[in-house]
Amino acid sequence: MRATTLAFAAFALAAPILATPAGAADVDWKRVDEVLGRPGADQPGGVHKFGFPRTDLKVTLDGVAIEPALALGSWLAFQPAGGGAMAMGDLVLTQEEVNPVMSRLAEGGIEITALHNHLLRSQPATMYMHVEGHGDPVQLAQALRAALERSGTPLGAPAKPSPDAGAQGAGLDTAAIERALGRKGTANGKVFQVSVPRAEPVADGGMAVPPAVGSAEAINFQAAGEGKAAATGDFVLTAQEVNPVLHALREHGIEVTAIHNHMLDDEPRLFFMHFWGVDAPEKLAEGLKAALDKVAVKMAGG
Repeated sequence: MRATTLAFAAFALAAPILATPAGAADVDWKRVDEVLGRPGADQPGGVHKFGFPRTDLKVTLDGVAIEPALALGSWLAFQPAGGGAMAMGDLVLTQEEVNPVMSRLAEGGIEITALHNHLLRSQPATMYMHVEGHGDPVQLAQALRAALERSGTPLGAPAKPSPDAGAQGAGLDTAAIERALGRKGTANGKVFQVSVPRAEPVADGGMAVPPAVGSAEAINFQAAGEGKAAATGDFVLTAQEVNPVLHALREHGIEVTAIHNHMLDDEPRLFFMHFWGVDAPEKLAEGLKAALDKVAVKMAGG
């Protein structure tokens, strides 16, 4: 049996006191919205988050045309910190875009905390650049926007959802996926997404990193035709959890495509395990549930 409760209790005793962010009301998010050209979404924990789906890219993997919400969604999240803000994010880039974007980020004082693949065999190949910055939120937004302009990332006002957006998760039996996973999900266009927070608090450089800033397990499904689905995402793991989760995924025919860091000064030290599978949706969900059972996550409904 997984010792989730014990793991949480042990961490709580040893956890550092996290810096308390300034109130979200103290930051003029409207000015940040104007710089980034779209309204951010307010998330729990005082987070103000932006999505930049790479709708300009046509990426395929194992015959599946990948929807942006499945694995091609850049994002930036801001939260109040020390009279200013902390910004973190994940930028989806082609190989040719990596160095121009990196140069502009460095010029703007934004730290690059990781650069790597999330997928294997995708055509064209995509890279994922994780970023972090601290300071005036508008200046952070300006530096990040200037970097995004060095890529093909669409920066115009996002398109409004289509009238048939209610048929989200098209081609998927989302109820069956939820039953197999034991978790509720949400639809994002043609993609069904499940987010599972870790049991213990996560910090980076002494600042709390809420689930909306990338500290939760992320599982995405997309219909792949012939009654199958493609599933990808990442597990957020301590060192002790890495190999048990890896074995659980492999035993259920799910590929592990990358294991790496996303942050530099995280506590507890975390590793991000990315995965890919194409199979019957319920079978994929059962395998992912077996992997989740190896992780100290919050109880369903908790």
